Amino acid sequence: MNPLLRDFFHHQAWADAEHWRAIEAHAPAAADAAIRNRLHHIHLVQRAFRWIVGDRKPMFTATKPEDFATLSDLKAYARDYHDEILRFLASLSEERLAAEVDIQWFKDPPLHITVAEALAQCAMHSQWHRGQNATRLRELGAVPPTVDLIAWYWKGRPAPNWT
Repeated sequence: MNPLLRDFFHHQAWADAEHWRAIEAHAPAAADAAIRNRLHHIHLVQRAFRWIVGDRKPMFTATKPEDFATLSDLKAYARDYHDEILRFLASLSEERLAAEVDIQWFKDPPLHITVAEALAQCAMHSQWHRGQNATRLRELGAVPPTVDLIAWYWKGRPAPNWT
C-alpha cells in the first residue's frame, strides 16, 4: 500500500473523529443545520469515492441528511465508512492503485483518473469541508480542533477517538 495514501486515510479517520467530538461537545454546533448538512456531505462523498474505487456492487445509493433521524445515526454512518475503507485499503495492490476509474459526475469532458488519485481526492475533499465546519464552529462560539495532517504526525499518528 502506498504509505502516503495509507497515512491520508488513517489521518482522515482521526480528523473526522476529532471533528465529531468538537461538534458534539458544543450544543449550538450539534444543533446547527449547516454543520449537520456538511457532515452528511463529507461522509456521503467518502462513501461515493469508496464505491468508485471498488467493484461498484451493489449500485451506489445516495442518502440525504434527513435520512438520519439523529446526529448519532449520522455519526454511525461515518464510523462504518472508516472501518470499511481501512480494511479495503489494506487489500489494494499497486496495480489496482494504478488502474483508471471514471468519476461519473464529470461529464463534459469525462474524467478518468487512477484509483490512487481518486483516493487522494477523497481525503482532500474531507479536509476541505472540515475546514468549513471549523469556521462555523468558531462562529458558534466553539474552539475547533486542529486536525491538519502535520498535527496528526506531531501527535504520533493517533488512532481515532470516537467517544
